[in-house]
Amino acid sequence: MITAMGTWDVGHFDNDTAADFSGKLDDAAEAEREAIIRTALTSTIESDEFLDSYEACQAVASAALIAAQLPGGTPITTAYGPDELLPPLPEDLRALAAQALDRVLGKGSELAELWDESESGPQWRQSIADLKAVLLA
Repeated sequence: MITAMGTWDVGHFDNDTAADFSGKLDDAAEAEREAIIRTALTSTIESDEFLDSYEACQAVASAALIAAQLPGGTPITTAYGPDELLPPLPEDLRALAAQALDRVLGKGSELAELWDESESGPQWRQSIADLKAVLLA
């Protein structure tokens, strides 16, 4: 585990940042939740400097929420995911989420570097690849 970044397992919501992001979604009006997810994805994609793990964790959580609504997606059942239901998310978020995951896995990503320094790195990378496969299916 990577406790230095507030992470307790490799799940998409198994870190402090993703849990806080879920709380932010729960606190927002239903009509605002899509915009919060879209912003998390686009800020990750558009980051041309070093990608902070905080942004990356929000992008991964967003991608997991989108994938959960798709055939083959894994429902979000963890206590650290949002409690409030999300409205059906638009189709265009799938491609944004896949792009954001590429950025999260790429060079200049603090989150990828932290995971690569741990023995759970390969498992985490596989979980991101599995998530991306659902988004692109």
